[in-house]
Amino acid sequence: MAGPSHLPTSPTAAPPTSLAGQITWWTLAFPLMLVVALLRHDLYLLNWIHVLSGALWTGADLFMGFVLGPVMRRLDPTARTAVIALLVPRTLLYFPMVSLTTGTAGWYLVSWLGYTDPTSPAYGLVLIALGLVGVMTVMGLGFLLPNSLRIWFELRRPQPDRARIGRINRINIWLAGSQGVMQIAIIVVMAKFVT
Repeated sequence: MAGPSHLPTSPTAAPPTSLAGQITWWTLAFPLMLVVALLRHDLYLLNWIHVLSGALWTGADLFMGFVLGPVMRRLDPTARTAVIALLVPRTLLYFPMVSLTTGTAGWYLVSWLGYTDPTSPAYGLVLIALGLVGVMTVMGLGFLLPNSLRIWFELRRPQPDRARIGRINRINIWLAGSQGVMQIAIIVVMAKFVT
């Protein structure tokens, strides 16, 4: 049975040559929906895009850190590089879009609901969530994204350094798992908001 034509036929196959053709452009729908919610001042739509993008961000981080990470460690370096070559372009836009949409929508939600007022009983929860989102944003945009770009550019070389790719990817998977743990903490905070 033949697999999809965009997948490499063997673990040593070269990664896709066009980065633009591999990026998950559909993730731009998240910030677009956020803009629509903000322009319409639509609390329901704002909450919906916050929950949806947050669930996709959390789920992807947990999957990367706790499912994909252990699988990748068991692959030989050639197969691991082939998986990374297909995975990296698809996450370059995905993670920034869902994470920035989640954080921005969350900020507007707490602002619209009056939770940013220091006299609000939920103000402490807002500070905790803001701190966690701040750390995760720095991790994502300051480390995960640049590391993913380093991996992509290394893969473009005629003789990619598989050991370097593996090292950088291990850091990214560890960071994604760490973000997953922080996102579980934020879910605890979000659950407290509704009670």
